[in-house]
Amino acid sequence: MAGETGATAASGPAAGKMTMVVGVDESEHSYYALQWTLLHFFSPGQQQYRLVVVTAKPTAASAVGLAGPGAADVLPFVEADLKRSSLRVIDKAKELCAQAQVGDGVFEVVEGDARNVLCEAVERNHAEMLVVGNHGYGAIKRAVLGSVSDYCTHHAHCTVMIVKKPKHKH
Repeated sequence: MAGETGATAASGPAAGKMTMVVGVDESEHSYYALQWTLLHFFSPGQQQYRLVVVTAKPTAASAVGLAGPGAADVLPFVEADLKRSSLRVIDKAKELCAQAQVGDGVFEVVEGDARNVLCEAVERNHAEMLVVGNHGYGAIKRAVLGSVSDYCTHHAHCTVMIVKKPKHKH
C-alpha cells in the first residue's frame, strides 16, 4: 500500500457527516473541480460532508525510470522536487478551501500512482463520494497515459463525480 506522508487531521469520520474525497494535482482542471465542489457542497452552514483532499506524489524511481548509470545519484533531487510539488498542490487546495470558508478539511499527500491513491483514500476514509477533475485528453493521449477518472469510476467503492471544466468559446 502507498505510504501516507502527511495528514492534518484525525482520520475518523466526523460525527454525522458523510465523507467526500477530492483528488487534486497540479492541473487547473483539478483545482476547478475542488472549487466547484466547495461551491456546491460546502456552502457555509450547509456542510453535510467531511472534506478530505488528497494528492498523489509519484515515487522518485517512477519519475526517473531508472534508465542508465548515474540515475541513482539523481533520485534524492527528484524526490525533493516531487515533495515540494506535492506541498504546493496542498497549499493551493488549502487556500481555495479558506476562500470558500471551509476550515475543517483534511489534507493528505500520499505516495503512489494517483489511481490507486484515490481508491485507497476512499476506502481508508469510508467515503461516500470521490470527486476528480477531467483533463480533457483525447482518445489517443488517454489511451497512452491512462485516465485516472476512468480507473476510479471502475474501481472506487463509492459514487464518483467527474467535474469537467467548461470550455470557453472565443
